[in-house]
Amino acid sequence: MIAFLRIWAVVGGLSLMTGEAYRSWGAGRPIPFWMDDMLAGAFLLFAAWAMRRATSGSLATMAAAWGFASGMLYVSFFDKLYDPARADPGNFAIGVLTVLVGIAFATAVICLLLSLREAARHHAR
Repeated sequence: MIAFLRIWAVVGGLSLMTGEAYRSWGAGRPIPFWMDDMLAGAFLLFAAWAMRRATSGSLATMAAAWGFASGMLYVSFFDKLYDPARADPGNFAIGVLTVLVGIAFATAVICLLLSLREAARHHAR
């Protein structure tokens, strides 16, 4: 499970960062509206690096990284669902962006739950 979480943290982190870079490139989006994805991506990459040795601290870091990504993606996904006309899709079509963010949100929640389960198993040993 640890290898799975590490791989998905790298995939998720790089996807958030490259997806946001494409979305915002040349679109004039304000820094706070793209920096959250960059921070979440960097946090996930750091968590994957920290998990090279499965310790309580690295498992907590992984859960925290997925928790941060889940919270950030929750707002992004439901904002686009609730009022797509107001959303700023940047270089994406709004429908495509909503689906991609929805997939990222679901992935983040699943990986958060798996990280918490793995941390609980590690703590029980």
